[in-house]
Amino acid sequence: MSDWPAFRPMGTAALLVEFAPSASPATITAVRALDAALQANPPRGLQEVVPTAASLMAVFDPLVTDHAVLTEALRGALMAPPPPARTPALHEVPICTDPDLAPDLAEVAERLGLTPEAVSDLHQGAEFTVSFYGFAPGYAYLDGLPEGMRLDRKPAPKRGVPAGSVIIAGGQCLITTQTMPTGWWIIGRTPFAVLTGDPDHPFRLQTGDRLRFVAAPRSVLEADA
Repeated sequence: MSDWPAFRPMGTAALLVEFAPSASPATITAVRALDAALQANPPRGLQEVVPTAASLMAVFDPLVTDHAVLTEALRGALMAPPPPARTPALHEVPICTDPDLAPDLAEVAERLGLTPEAVSDLHQGAEFTVSFYGFAPGYAYLDGLPEGMRLDRKPAPKRGVPAGSVIIAGGQCLITTQTMPTGWWIIGRTPFAVLTGDPDHPFRLQTGDRLRFVAAPRSVLEADA
């Protein structure tokens, strides 16, 4: 019998469902399916679900349910027929690559043996998929970075990277939502806001959504300011 998925109590009010020791396309699909099932038919006492690339955290009210009861409910959700599939949204995201807004673009191009224009063309020619949220509020990790653009993280992070920066590392892309340090490569800026300000629907993107980056002039940023 497989040890996966594993159900692990996390404190007094959360349960972690782990699908595998590391992320893969299969674990991402499994996490999305469980997330959709719980959104469609939430067990009694469930307060929040936090999906990642290989696991899902279920936060519950300990005055209503407990780890054992919720574990059985989640096992049932895993066995139940999947809810009707949601049609992923396609978002067109403007990106400006002026040198001061894309401070790492020239170095990225040099490391890849390309011109900055060729790097931007590769990036804007790709279609990305929202894989999962993590690390910081609204940080939607986007899969789909072209193979020819893949770089390890920088040797040292840069401080004060502004919100709206489009950054890449490994095989992923991300739009920052707040000013903070990052060791990812900064290749542009966008006015596209992932955080909505609506507590009921805080994120503009949902897992499975698709994104395409579209070249835009600096004026799109100034108009949004």
